[in-house]
Amino acid sequence: MTSEQDHLAITTIRMLALDGVEKAKSGHPGLPLGCAPLAYTVFMRHLRFDPKVPDWPNRDRFVLSAGHGSMLLYALLHLFGYDLPLSELERFRQWGSKTPGHPEHGLTPGVETTTGPLGQGIATASGMALASHLLGARLRDSQGPLIDYRVYALVSDGDLMEGLSQEAASLAGHLRLGNLIAIYDSNHITIEGSTELAFTEDVGRRFEAYGWQVQHLEAVEDVEAIDAALTAAEADPRPSLIVAHTHIGYLSPLQDSAKVHGSAMGPANQAATRKAYGWPEDASFLVPDEVRSYLQARQSWGTDQRQAWEARAAKAEGTLGWYRRALSRQLPDGWDKALPTFTPADGPLATRVASGKVLNAIAASLPELVGGAGDLAPSTETWLAAESAVEPGAFSGGNLHFGVREHAMGAALNGLVLSGFRPFGGTFLIFSDYMRPAIRLAALMKQPVIYVFTHDSIGLGEDGPTHQPVETLMSLRLIPNLVVIRPADANEAADAWRVALGRIDGPTALILCRQKLPVFDRTTMAGSRVAEGGYALIERDSPQIVLAASGSEVCIMAEAAGRLAEVGIGARVVSVPSFELLLARPQAVAALFPKDVPSLSLEAGVSLGWQALTDHQMAIDHFGASAPYEEIYQHFHLTADDVVKRVHAILAGSR
Repeated sequence: MTSEQDHLAITTIRMLALDGVEKAKSGHPGLPLGCAPLAYTVFMRHLRFDPKVPDWPNRDRFVLSAGHGSMLLYALLHLFGYDLPLSELERFRQWGSKTPGHPEHGLTPGVETTTGPLGQGIATASGMALASHLLGARLRDSQGPLIDYRVYALVSDGDLMEGLSQEAASLAGHLRLGNLIAIYDSNHITIEGSTELAFTEDVGRRFEAYGWQVQHLEAVEDVEAIDAALTAAEADPRPSLIVAHTHIGYLSPLQDSAKVHGSAMGPANQAATRKAYGWPEDASFLVPDEVRSYLQARQSWGTDQRQAWEARAAKAEGTLGWYRRALSRQLPDGWDKALPTFTPADGPLATRVASGKVLNAIAASLPELVGGAGDLAPSTETWLAAESAVEPGAFSGGNLHFGVREHAMGAALNGLVLSGFRPFGGTFLIFSDYMRPAIRLAALMKQPVIYVFTHDSIGLGEDGPTHQPVETLMSLRLIPNLVVIRPADANEAADAWRVALGRIDGPTALILCRQKLPVFDRTTMAGSRVAEGGYALIERDSPQIVLAASGSEVCIMAEAAGRLAEVGIGARVVSVPSFELLLARPQAVAALFPKDVPSLSLEAGVSLGWQALTDHQMAIDHFGASAPYEEIYQHFHLTADDVVKRVHAILAGSR
């Protein structure tokens, strides 16, 4: 049932993947050998793409969730006309190549998202599928939705073991994301051996319980059978799982063994595999001319599809205008005029509440701004009052209910931002640990996701140490390319949103408090300068000490500075909303923290990290406690009185 031309093309894909792994002496040959017919059929008969313009908005997306099988994707991209020359396949896993060990978005044309950490691909694909529905509800002409792309994901046993994939599949089933089609490479092999060692559930029935259509495909070498399964999936209003019963390392001497999963086969096994496929034994990176000719027609069809869509879109440019702007990461002129300002009379005000006011004030200017929370919108103040909620079959609203699924939320945000939205997601700071791998990938891909993390310290009080993230703030500051902003008052919270939305090259985490804080009198203190990362909120001529803090501890330092001034001690108070932004300005650091003036920091979390700025630290290098927050600050010696005592000790020459 597979034509000779299809068979030759599939074999070419398999041999290119095998050659890449063998030349690198590193990689995963088993998946490409087993899954080549599946991925080929998607590209050849179903995927709507144009390799000449790989990022056109209404293209279908292919996500290799099992990113370890990256040579399969690279072979496909090369053969189907993407700007990935054969020389790059020959440099698989080498320094500076466009064919790294796992697919990286932004490096290789046609790679829709960075994958490799198992579960991330299918979860991000769910966010992409959701984005298609959201866009389809917003961008329409007389023919219907202007955006209606599908998302195809190739997933593995390992993907579906990860809890993240289960969170994402549950949410996708609830929302009835019928444009999401997952092809499950069910080969029953993992690194340690058979899946029988740890994974014996009925995956199909599990996905049926999530509300997915499930098909079982035995004829995994039969292009016509694969095509029929994909066609049935596309016709179903539910997300679809095609359980493909494959053989890892198909037709190699190592077929169906763990030995073919994650290492090169070696010359003898490579030669035997070539022979089994009838491939020239001395050929290396061979692409027959007839394969190139055969696939050229498919590329031309994709170009025709893209041009037809662009012609249609040109007639609806007024509708698409904001989306094209959003895709370019540009903000509308004057969007920030809606940012509110706050006065001391507006306080005391928790920064989470101020953030909610800001978010609702700017939402009308930014149609690309969508988001929600992990079942915590009332607590994180992330509900858009003028927008409805997204529900199954109703995608015009801007409020997303992620449920208690922080990790799936983080991955879905990645899918949304990769599709042109500027998404935000909220939860308590302590629960950011549940979504950390997705945050890391957003930072790695340089995608401008915004995280709203509230209840940021021991200041949340009675919920106790299980919910008090004493170590979490500093751990987020360690992630490269993630900007962490902990505002000290309502105006810094507004300024933080300005900075976060102005960033186009990475994610931003807003760290917000539960307890009420005073709004600083900006007529007597410095205006908010969050973009600088740190600034002198209270300045003194020839200060005798520098007091520094972030977030809710800044007001404690301001109070302490006032008391010190009463006894003739001049204290500069430095607000440090963002370590990353401040440390990127070494001259500013030197000016704010001169070497000849002692400095003291205060933070209701671990002290580690503050050593980069201050000589002395007041912190809590231990877990919190359950009590009213005022009492916790007193018991842990983090009050203005404690700061004053510490300053006297420092100036007296003792610690």
